[in-house]
Amino acid sequence: MSTAEQQDAPHVLITGGAGYIGSLLTGVLLNVGWRVTVADDLLFGGQSLLGYWQHPRFRFAKVDVCDPEHIQAEAGGLRVGHLPATPLDAVVHLAAIVGFPACQMVGPQVAWRYNYEGTKRVYAAAEAAGATRFLFTSTYSNYGLALDGTPVTEESSLNPQSLYAETKIASEQFLLNETTGGRAAPILYRLATLFGVSPRMRFDLIVNQFVLEALTKRRLVIYHRGYARSFVHVRDVADAILLALSAPSAAVARQIFNVGSDEGNYTKDEIVALVQRYVAGTRVEHKDLTFGGDMRDIRVNFAKIRRVLGYTPRLTVEDGVREVRDVLEAGVIKDAFDSQYRNAQFIVQ
Repeated sequence: MSTAEQQDAPHVLITGGAGYIGSLLTGVLLNVGWRVTVADDLLFGGQSLLGYWQHPRFRFAKVDVCDPEHIQAEAGGLRVGHLPATPLDAVVHLAAIVGFPACQMVGPQVAWRYNYEGTKRVYAAAEAAGATRFLFTSTYSNYGLALDGTPVTEESSLNPQSLYAETKIASEQFLLNETTGGRAAPILYRLATLFGVSPRMRFDLIVNQFVLEALTKRRLVIYHRGYARSFVHVRDVADAILLALSAPSAAVARQIFNVGSDEGNYTKDEIVALVQRYVAGTRVEHKDLTFGGDMRDIRVNFAKIRRVLGYTPRLTVEDGVREVRDVLEAGVIKDAFDSQYRNAQFIVQ
């Protein structure tokens, strides 16, 4: 691709781009010809981006998305950190305090600042810079506990069980109700629980965590064993985001989509059985424990994203269990077996 072609390529800003989704998404978008600017405060480091560092269509800026000085619209487009202003086509807003435990740890003031105020600030900059799409990653945690066992759809009532879900719902409401007439059309993705291998691994997600625990302790301690959740591979989420960025605007603008597949609905007991199949000798201990938190017990309907975008995830939970096991057994992630994981007392909801 010539320099002129590179400059003409569509340009996307990924906030939180060094994270679990963003570090994988960056490669996916570069591979299909996008220019990618990653904005991240590097709370968990930036090694996940090193493979892209010399790519001619990749840029990086260390920024706090909540700082008004760090992301600003200017005459030339969007200025991110120290980078010069550049015309912008789309934003994928991933930056957030993610999950119930993390939000509880930092407290309501910080969680609301990053997850809600940060979303409003990034959207305003994207709108002023002329972006036409603003993809916001939300969560199926917003649905909370299903009342009758029927799989929830995008029209189902919201019943948040955590501070994290509350901040995501507020951000959704801002994007849907307070941006009418804006050029940057919001697209809302409610993601199922993620799993699988990414350049920036996470082991606080049920499937990844169970495999790590099984390999390190040959023992799983399970709470709320009958609860059902929905799961989707992180690579399939990256593919879903690419679809939203590429689809006709009329199909996705101001729309909410559950992201996953009906085949990704599992109970915890079913996940445990898969882990036992692929990690021999794993014992299971069930405990009854009631505690506050993100008490999801739901199955999700994904018909809308399949119908509108033709989206079908390629990787199953079984694929993910094998993948994470193989990566850990091969020693690819050197610190995965450090004491921070071996000695941690995981409470899986």
